[in-house]
Amino acid sequence: MSREYKKTLHACYLGFITQAINNNLAPLFFVIFHDKFGLSFEMLGRLVVLNFGTQILADIVAVRYVDRLGYRLAAVIAHTLCGLGLISLGVLPLIMSNTFAALTISVVIAAVGGGIIEVIVSPITESLPTPEKASTMSLLHSFYCWGQMGVVIVTTVCVWLFGTEMWYLLPVVWAVIPLYTAFKFLRVPIYTLVPKGQELSIAELLRSPLFGTALLLMLAAGASEHTMTQWSSVFAEVGLGVPKLIGDLVGPALFAFFMGVGRTIYGVWGKRLNLRKVLQAGSVLCILCYGTAVFANIPLLALFGAALCGLSVSLMWPGTYSLTSVRFPRGGTAMFGILAVFGDLGASVGPWLAGLASDLSQRSVFVQELSLNLGLGLEQIGLRVGLLLGILFPVLMLIGLRTLKTQTLEADASN
Repeated sequence: MSREYKKTLHACYLGFITQAINNNLAPLFFVIFHDKFGLSFEMLGRLVVLNFGTQILADIVAVRYVDRLGYRLAAVIAHTLCGLGLISLGVLPLIMSNTFAALTISVVIAAVGGGIIEVIVSPITESLPTPEKASTMSLLHSFYCWGQMGVVIVTTVCVWLFGTEMWYLLPVVWAVIPLYTAFKFLRVPIYTLVPKGQELSIAELLRSPLFGTALLLMLAAGASEHTMTQWSSVFAEVGLGVPKLIGDLVGPALFAFFMGVGRTIYGVWGKRLNLRKVLQAGSVLCILCYGTAVFANIPLLALFGAALCGLSVSLMWPGTYSLTSVRFPRGGTAMFGILAVFGDLGASVGPWLAGLASDLSQRSVFVQELSLNLGLGLEQIGLRVGLLLGILFPVLMLIGLRTLKTQTLEADASN
């Protein structure tokens, strides 16, 4: 790859770091929002739904209009919105009496930018002249993990050093990255993925049963990953009683580390591995990790289960992209956009259901008695119930992979 197009790839890397900031910064403040502003777990879960729900709407709009705007202008708009959203996250709660409304506005602004990023960054990368497309895609998505890890470590250490009262400064500082990336996308060279007029239409994609299975995989991938990552910080501090500094570093940060390692390894050696089999193994490991996090009596073991979950989900999202792009080489922007919609749908619904299950379970007589018998707080038991629900999603991933194999064999046999 030429030096000029490496600059494009590096801008895409920064785009995924921006997306990591969008999705993971606010959850690190959930305990602060809960204690300082009195937001319930369901309301915190609703912020996650708003984030990914808005991204879904942005994905849908972007699928229709990005090709008209062009990738360059769309990238600049997207990263500018992310920067403004992060600045709002630090500023609006200080000047608005309704804190939840302030957080909602901030999350929505950033999420619009994040949704556009999801639609454009992967096809921009896919269009570059790289020999191993699946490996390049996996390496691209690894920067989401390294971004997530950086956000968790830096934010957690800063809160520990300077106290929770100074939390509002951190989103403003993090906003520098998307604003710089917007400037970078003004200059880098950009290819188009599929020549104009040769792309598959949305209707053609949606008529394919194989593409329908790919959408199921994206739903399961988004939910498997984000149910754990969005709640692991709260789970560590409230559910396990671990100090925030230790909980965030051993939980969310190590989760991001393992996820980044998995994607980087596949990015380097992926051509030697069967992607579908790797995804199946990851789904089984994901089930075991959720089970360990929920049922382990030793806090550090439970945290390790939550962290190792990062390795298990590492290839679910980029792997589904790669499997689908191989089967639909003329899918174009529409294909990546629709996949992103369903990934965000899973990332939205999964954490929200976990928060809802946590709140509802605490009203159950059975859970209240279990709390007394085990000597654990009601919120601790409730959070475990919420995460237990997450096991459904890697199970759904296994079912989808099995279905995809059958459909692929049938499609190859008929050709």
